[in-house]
Amino acid sequence: MSNIHRIKRLCDANGISGFEDDVVAAIRGEASSLGRFEEDSLRNLYLYRAENTGNKPIVHLDAHTDEVGFMVRVIRDDGMLEFMPIGGWVTNNIPAQLVRVIAKDGSAIVGVVGSKPPHYTSDAERKSAVEFSSLYIDVGAKSANEVRSWGIGPASPVIPEAQLTTMHSGLLLGKAFDCRLGCAAIIDVMEDLKGRELNVDLVAGFASQEEVGLRGAGVSANKIKADVAICFEGTPADDTFLPSYQQQTRVGAGPMLRHIDRTMITNPRFQRFCLDLAAEHDIPVQEGVREGGGTNAGAIHLARLGIPTVVLAVPVRYAHTHWGVSSIEDVEATVALARLIIENLDRSTIEAF
Repeated sequence: MSNIHRIKRLCDANGISGFEDDVVAAIRGEASSLGRFEEDSLRNLYLYRAENTGNKPIVHLDAHTDEVGFMVRVIRDDGMLEFMPIGGWVTNNIPAQLVRVIAKDGSAIVGVVGSKPPHYTSDAERKSAVEFSSLYIDVGAKSANEVRSWGIGPASPVIPEAQLTTMHSGLLLGKAFDCRLGCAAIIDVMEDLKGRELNVDLVAGFASQEEVGLRGAGVSANKIKADVAICFEGTPADDTFLPSYQQQTRVGAGPMLRHIDRTMITNPRFQRFCLDLAAEHDIPVQEGVREGGGTNAGAIHLARLGIPTVVLAVPVRYAHTHWGVSSIEDVEATVALARLIIENLDRSTIEAF
């Protein structure tokens, strides 16, 4: 069973791109018994499995620690904060949402995203998409000086204000499922394999700055120098807006293994290896053919002379908003499949990819 307390600890942590410190600390706390940690200047966190021998093929387990959010640009004279997006947002989803503005001392100051009330908007404004430049954050201050006295200034990170809970159906509801569910899954996998003899060495790369261009993974792939990689993701679900015959990422139907997206054509031999294992062991999976989107696999599979990489993606409804919806059963199926893949990898199998 996946650890719901672990998922909550990781998802509730603050960590927009470039400011992943809280998430890194939480991962260290959750995985301290599993091996040796290293970090680099991008705040990529590496976990080398305690049982590694150093003479076996290396499997890179990747998940990104950052979440979408915002950053303060300037402070208005009246104490309102103008801000910019970090990662991809649909602007209409942002007004009236709560946020945490992180002060210099690390404390969180709650604010609300403000916009012009409908009473003051023109017909043209009501019919058009919200302009990001028309939004601001209200932290309750009376002046710019008061805001500054609280330790808020240009470049202060802004986090969606949401905390993990469960819905009446048992589905998870919270923020940062993309990709803290992947981070939790990696720790679960390494826990399950603790003390086991494998034909591969495992290195987890908890990568920074995925949401702004796969930046951390480009560095981590060249540091780990893996022979093969598994990218864990939280991927947008499509089961609330597509007809059933087009749906490939349904919540509750298992992880999605994508054959293609904007950044990668998945190694077909490695992909078939994973899909066959899932079928053999009755693990529910979904196959995705995606015209857009991308994951850290896009950077990893091009590193060195090319690294065979697959993506195991947990479906997330309403990704890149304050509130995502996911299934703990999908996380558990992801962990089970990843564990099977690792258990069945050896040098000759990897070379065949």
